[in-house]
Amino acid sequence: MRVITGAARGRRLKELEGLETRPTADRVKEGVFNIIQFDIEGRRVLDLFAGTGQLGIEALSRGAAAAVFVDQRRDAAALVRENLKLTGLEKNARVVCGEALAFLSSAGEKFDLVFIDPPYAANLWKNALIAINQFDILSNHGIIVCESPWEQEMPPMEPPYFLRRTYRYGRIRITTYCREEDT
Repeated sequence: MRVITGAARGRRLKELEGLETRPTADRVKEGVFNIIQFDIEGRRVLDLFAGTGQLGIEALSRGAAAAVFVDQRRDAAALVRENLKLTGLEKNARVVCGEALAFLSSAGEKFDLVFIDPPYAANLWKNALIAINQFDILSNHGIIVCESPWEQEMPPMEPPYFLRRTYRYGRIRITTYCREEDT
């Protein structure tokens, strides 16, 4: 697992042992960043269910202004810190060891780009999307990128959020949502 491009291009990231963490496959990650390539630079990123931190790290490498990484596992949070140090991107990053939905309820800040990639068995997509909608943490014209198994149908969101598009990468579904501008 490597950083694809940007300031940390080619740097190898460490992974957690065991099967609890499922890093995004390189082909899927490359597809995700092709989808959002013009929506990264200077943006504030939230990597929810961070695992190894590879999505937020890739965004930082490509010019995101800042990133917050959230994972409830201590070993995962420690690994994200280690990967940030390996890539030299720790200056603009904050790692939160805590439960994702609790973080969303108390975030008190807006993000331009949110990655949602929970453990597949936990089935937390819907709850995370509801919480983002409820606490309105996405900035105007912000984007949510949600990774799930292809057979997992993703729910619509309440206005001002809307489903933008769904992409298929083999057995993986990438669903993007956007936030309309406040009126």
